[in-house]
Amino acid sequence: MLVRTKAIVLHTLKYSDSSLIAHCYTQLVGKQSFILKGILTAKKGAIRKSQFQVLTQLEILFDHKNNGKLQFLKEVKVISPYQTIPNRIEKNALVQFLAETLKNAIQEEETNPALYLFLETALNWLDSNDNISDFHLVFLINLTKYLGFFPNEEPLDALYFNLETGCFESSMPREQHLEGSQVPVFRELLGMNFGADINLKLNRTKRRELLETLIRYFELHLLGFSKPKSLQILNEIFDDVS
Repeated sequence: MLVRTKAIVLHTLKYSDSSLIAHCYTQLVGKQSFILKGILTAKKGAIRKSQFQVLTQLEILFDHKNNGKLQFLKEVKVISPYQTIPNRIEKNALVQFLAETLKNAIQEEETNPALYLFLETALNWLDSNDNISDFHLVFLINLTKYLGFFPNEEPLDALYFNLETGCFESSMPREQHLEGSQVPVFRELLGMNFGADINLKLNRTKRRELLETLIRYFELHLLGFSKPKSLQILNEIFDDVS
């Protein structure tokens, strides 16, 4: 079946001296993998390596065989080309971190148009806004809505948040949890999205702690999810620019 769809590049892997394998999340057929033969050595061609930078938004055409094997692209076009992400070191670091997170988190090939729209909206917001210090925190918590483990916000007066159950609780849980000043900050994060100003008013240490908490939350709820290797670089760059 010939499919024309929007797609977001999640990850590329070198395959032989001349080719790449590209993993993409598509709007119409979910997560797909493509073999890009000869793309590393080709001097000319309609499909180019530069089109497959992580989290680039594409329109692609391919013959979808749905047999679990690598697919072959017929057409590729960059849509919504980024204006600021390639030129700002902190935005580029965020993109690398988010791409690695998504590669680990999106484990199913099933179609999820709502998830695709969320990714598209978030990336366009990142490219067009300057106040991005808390962007990755808002991104991660909202991503849990589409992966099936967004926190249960009740009861509103709870003193603890149980990371293992995803619920707020009135008494201290035995499981890994948040307490004290961490709880109201975490609850504030739950109400944020990319249609409003993103500002949690966190210092460098608190921001790092909240990010570590979110990553741990992902590890507890996604089988096989591991801490992104790019996290250290992201923290170092944000320390320098904040």
